[in-house]
Amino acid sequence: MSKKETFYNFITEGNATKGEFIPVGAAMLDGETITGAHVKIPLKTMNRHGLIAGATGTGKTKSLQVLAENLSDKGVPVLLMDIKGDLSGIAQPSPGHAKIDERHEKIGLPFEAKQFPVEVLTLSEQNGVRLRATISEFGPVLLSRILDLTETQSGIVSVIFQYCDNNKLPLLDLKDFKKILQYATQEGKAEFTEAYGRISTASTGAILRKIIELEQQGADLFFGETSFDVQDLLRVNDEGRGYINILRLTDIQDKPKLFSTFMLSLLAEIYSTFPEQGDSDRPELVMFIDEAHLIFNEASKALLNQIESIVKLIRSKGVGLYFVTQNPTDVPEEVLGQLGLKIQHALRAFTAKDRKAIKLTAQNYPDSEYYDTTEVLTSLGIGEALVSALDEKGRPTPLAATMMRAPMSRMDVLTSSELSTLLSNSKLVKKYNETIDRESAYEMLNDKIKAAEAEEAKEKAKKEKEALKKAEAKRKTTTTKRRTSTRINPVVKVLTSATFIRSVFGILTKVMSK
Repeated sequence: MSKKETFYNFITEGNATKGEFIPVGAAMLDGETITGAHVKIPLKTMNRHGLIAGATGTGKTKSLQVLAENLSDKGVPVLLMDIKGDLSGIAQPSPGHAKIDERHEKIGLPFEAKQFPVEVLTLSEQNGVRLRATISEFGPVLLSRILDLTETQSGIVSVIFQYCDNNKLPLLDLKDFKKILQYATQEGKAEFTEAYGRISTASTGAILRKIIELEQQGADLFFGETSFDVQDLLRVNDEGRGYINILRLTDIQDKPKLFSTFMLSLLAEIYSTFPEQGDSDRPELVMFIDEAHLIFNEASKALLNQIESIVKLIRSKGVGLYFVTQNPTDVPEEVLGQLGLKIQHALRAFTAKDRKAIKLTAQNYPDSEYYDTTEVLTSLGIGEALVSALDEKGRPTPLAATMMRAPMSRMDVLTSSELSTLLSNSKLVKKYNETIDRESAYEMLNDKIKAAEAEEAKEKAKKEKEALKKAEAKRKTTTTKRRTSTRINPVVKVLTSATFIRSVFGILTKVMSK
């Protein structure tokens, strides 16, 4: 048996599957595509997470697109983090091309142009379904980790949440949280001190600065109502095809804290609300995080620990996470070790550091008697990748240099008119894009402060009125005393009058003259 035949058997036997699967391409040997030697990913293992990596322009986004399309076709909803803004074309069919036909002839797979059910989401003021969450939904622990607070500061955040729960003050947005921080050390200082102990103004000031930093990255648009229900990510259309939810993130590339805040809140919400799946034949939801380094590069130690914990646990909920980045080293080792599927496009070795990174990358893949992995990593062409997946029993499939199939949808963005049409037909736009600013902690505390000030002013006026009354009564008493002390007795008045004195002197004079 020739080397080519042996390799064909090796690949096809290693990729044999009893259940549903996604064929991503055909294996290559010595630069030649082996027609029919299909590399398959069992649908059952798509909740085991994965990595799509490679240098710029090598085809990472197209591989992401292929996986998303095939998942949708099989009724699995998808969430795509579209950092570069080049995925919206999934809503339109591919126009086709001679090179696509040539590629698929080599692979041995038919090509069918299709459009897919798409929902466009946004965290900012871009057009799309607005994603929001309330401060209360985050809770004190998650919010403290997002803000990278100290233990003391985290304790204060817990006290704030407890106070709001006890007093039925909804914490919806950042202005609510900033207001309660201010209240705790100013107008409500005595109330907080009596119930919870003294709260340091230095600590609340530090927390406030962290909130302002988050606010400057656009978090004021994210926190609030209407809060997004993650169950709406699980929709399928009337044909049974899963919706591909595309989150437009082109305007937050320089706002990694906002991106990581959203990601962590989303994963936490999914984990807390999705039921346990057990050993399911298909995932409930698959998420692709493009430019994944944006999460990890700016994340605090506490945030990284939280992400690592959720990555380990969330697959039990039937959710698969796929990180798309230039180099596997962008992903922490603790997360990388949890990834079952790896699609590695070409890496470029321009510097000694690049060569070292390639050697490290090669060590993440199973050894193969057919490839020198380090060499293959630098010789792959556009649309080619090393693929290592898990079979239905959780064992690694044979490592295969693979010619990847082409996307069935458009490999370009929607036009403005196409996007407008898509959004005008969206049920979720109607559900989530109305801005709601109901009475919450900010307004309630302001009312409480105003009421307290009014009561204080009333009490002050009452005291002033009473003081005036007392002063007036005292004045009257004093005046009366003065009048009493200066009034002359009538007898004395007669005895001391000039007429009386002259009469007395007249009588005395007459007596003396006699």
